[in-house]
Amino acid sequence: MKKLLTSVLALMTTAGCVFAQESVVAADPTTIGNDSARQALKEVSVDRFELEGSWDASISPDNGVISARLFEGAPAAKEPIPGDEDVPDTKVLGIKAEFFHRGVNSFYIRAARPIPIEGVTKTISLWVTGRNMDHSLFVLVQDYYGNNFELYVGNLGFSGWKKMQVAVPPTPDGEHGIVQQSPYDGVRPGLRIIGFRVDCNPQLARGTYYFYMDDLRAVTDLYDIENKDEDDMRDDW
Repeated sequence: MKKLLTSVLALMTTAGCVFAQESVVAADPTTIGNDSARQALKEVSVDRFELEGSWDASISPDNGVISARLFEGAPAAKEPIPGDEDVPDTKVLGIKAEFFHRGVNSFYIRAARPIPIEGVTKTISLWVTGRNMDHSLFVLVQDYYGNNFELYVGNLGFSGWKKMQVAVPPTPDGEHGIVQQSPYDGVRPGLRIIGFRVDCNPQLARGTYYFYMDDLRAVTDLYDIENKDEDDMRDDW
């Protein structure tokens, strides 16, 4: 009887672990930081990578050289945001990193200026090509108070285009972690995208690596903004 009970508990523990792992893969914006039924979720375009010079790539001069430019093209599986079907979206951002040697290398893709996202951001997504290299992609963000954070987006060990997504963890108490709004400061909640970082696998960081990005989006909660009365005063004086 004791052995049977132990086996049942072990199976329940294993099932719980599997469920936890699967829940991380596909982030549901409706449940991230959902402490209230009052949400107005909307998917918005952050950047379509259509303007030359709006993004810059950099790498340590000791590790290699890098360049960034726009190319005609788009992921075939990408679908436009409803209502944005007529917005020009024909280019992607290409990155070419040429490594001098193997080692612990990273390179950055930074926006010319931080890109703001209105509301409380739940998830950030973009299309990338991984070229089947075991590198790691991070998105660099800045919160309401100007504090910088990095979020792990995923591993680039796949071929072709893939839509990657990361959830923005909610602040536990409004003071720690990524704070996106405060009842004590300012009137406009939001997050800012600074750029991206690719941490390279030391064994694979050699030769030339090509990396492409497109269609940076966010799912954001606009409840406080959409439900603010027009005659309400602004607390920014």
